[in-house]
Amino acid sequence: MNTIVTSKEEILKNSRELIQRQGWSAINIRSVAAICGVSVGSIYNYFDSKTALVGAAVESVWREIFHRPEDGSAFQDTLACVTWMYKRMEYGCKHYPGFFSLHSLGFMGEDKADGRQKMHKTWQHILDELCAVLKRDTRIRSDAFTEEFTAEKFADVLFSLMLSAFLRQDYDPSAVLEIVRRTLY
Repeated sequence: MNTIVTSKEEILKNSRELIQRQGWSAINIRSVAAICGVSVGSIYNYFDSKTALVGAAVESVWREIFHRPEDGSAFQDTLACVTWMYKRMEYGCKHYPGFFSLHSLGFMGEDKADGRQKMHKTWQHILDELCAVLKRDTRIRSDAFTEEFTAEKFADVLFSLMLSAFLRQDYDPSAVLEIVRRTLY
């Protein structure tokens, strides 16, 4: 058995493949070592516990699902961004069935603070990007946002709708797009 892993990313790539084939319950130090073709000790060189491995795998899945497209076209305006986000949610649920609900519920315990922190960090990144798109969207009416109704607050509403759709596995953005059109354009 090979005892050297090329990188932490290689471990996470193999972990994502294991999750896709066998689900979240398959992730543990031994199963990941086996799929990587390395010793258990090699995995411990990168992750000090199963919790650390699972937390990193969750973050890795989020990064894959919401990997920013290279051309950036999805971030030119709010409608394109919302449409892209819903497509990526559909991709995530197709490739990682039950991902959102399973990992969210799994990180509710006190001993899972690192996983919760990584999940919230990822969510904040998505929320910040959505807010940035709202602020640079030239199609938005100049009077759409006020001191009370800010781009940040609207981004939070859109993100909440997205999370709700994620839970329902509803990947049709038409209702949210209509909210954007009626509220901002």
